[in-house]
Amino acid sequence: MNSRNREESSATPTPWQSTRVIKKLGPNRPGTRKLSQRYGQALVCVRHRHNKDGTIRYTTVELVVEQVQTRQRHPPGQRVAVRLEHDEPSKRHQLAQLGAPWDEDLDAWWVTRATARRLRLLKRIVALDRV
Repeated sequence: MNSRNREESSATPTPWQSTRVIKKLGPNRPGTRKLSQRYGQALVCVRHRHNKDGTIRYTTVELVVEQVQTRQRHPPGQRVAVRLEHDEPSKRHQLAQLGAPWDEDLDAWWVTRATARRLRLLKRIVALDRV
C-alpha cells in the first residue's frame, strides 16, 4: 500500500475505529476455536468490540504476519569502557560505588552498557578500536 492509499484509507474512518474493546482472548481459549483453526499458530489474540451505543459487535484478530531472525546490536550485559572528564567527581564516585573497575591503560571505567545508559554515559564509551 503506497502512502497515497494510506492517506485515503485514513481519511475515511472505518466503523470499528470508534469502538471499545469489551473482551480480549488469547489463542485456543474458549470462544476462539474457529479462529484458531482458521489462522493456526499465526493467531495472537481475538478482540470483541462494541460500537458506541453497543448495538454492533465486531470481532477482530491479531496475527503474526512475519517472523525474522534479528541480531542484537549489543548483547545484554556487554561491558564497555567509559571515559570521564577530570572535573566529574560525582560520576567517578557513582562508578566506584557500583564496583566498576578502573582501567589505567585506557583511562576508563568498565561498566555494562545498561549501567552506562542509566548514568547517561553512552556518549563517553571508548571505541576500543581507536585506542
